[in-house]
Amino acid sequence: MRVLITLASLGLLGAPLQAAEAAEVDINLELPRLQVAEYHRPYVAVWLSKPDHSVVSTLAVWYQQHNGPEGEGTKWLKDMRQWWRRIGRSLDLPIDGVTGPTRAPGTHHLTFSGPDSPFAGLEAGEYLLHVEASREVGGREVLSLPFSWPGDNPQAQQVSGSLELGSVTLKISPE
Repeated sequence: MRVLITLASLGLLGAPLQAAEAAEVDINLELPRLQVAEYHRPYVAVWLSKPDHSVVSTLAVWYQQHNGPEGEGTKWLKDMRQWWRRIGRSLDLPIDGVTGPTRAPGTHHLTFSGPDSPFAGLEAGEYLLHVEASREVGGREVLSLPFSWPGDNPQAQQVSGSLELGSVTLKISPE
């Protein structure tokens, strides 16, 4: 016990954590252009969980931020069923730096690095990155990518959706 306290006070135990905090995490997700009569931009949630599906952090939620002809945008967040049931209904939205408006079709990038990153405080272990999309007058799709933390070694994972999501890529790069 005394040795641990001495090592901790010297900052030697913090070295692996600092290496993990220095990893840069890039998430690229594609929202495909669908050829349908009535197109609505999808609501999208991106979150982290442990393998037992306990939620670690919500990284992004894109939804209609203003009241429109269909009503208040938060009313439809429950259509992203997995995210909503696991964490969404307990959140007080909007969340600065996490929530934002819906996105147009195309590839969108999320980058996390540094001490303020939601990845900075992660314990070492196995995790899942989830991306869920739901669209009015459309479908719903959830994709998951497993990864190991800390990001001491470069990692790259990719999965492709079949309808509401295109390609989702996760890259972890030690800095």
